[in-house]
Amino acid sequence: MPPFTPNHPQHDKLGPLDTRFVDAPNLPWTPTRWPGIHLKVLMTDPETGISTALTKFDKGAKLPDHEHVELEQSYVLEGHLVDEHGSVGPGQYVWRPGGSRHEAHAPDGCIVLSFFMKPNKFFD
Repeated sequence: MPPFTPNHPQHDKLGPLDTRFVDAPNLPWTPTRWPGIHLKVLMTDPETGISTALTKFDKGAKLPDHEHVELEQSYVLEGHLVDEHGSVGPGQYVWRPGGSRHEAHAPDGCIVLSFFMKPNKFFD
């Protein structure tokens, strides 16, 4: 299966080499299995594992212990994302090497644009 955008209303009408314009504000937030954390997957490639997503943390939401299997990059759009290594806020960027592991939380909520080379491995 080639890369695609889940919940994209016109995706099935596009040719394999057509540009994908994604109206991110109008994509629905999809709840995750962790309370208070929602996703908008902007692009995912099931074959390679690469993905780009917006993640919304409600106030106080916590993402449990997980490993970044390969490089992970995050750009904070709103709020602060905090872990045991520090805090990153609006307009700030953080990347984590493959094999790194942490828990993340948002004391006041946040929205983060993230790029993953492979899906995270969770230990909850």
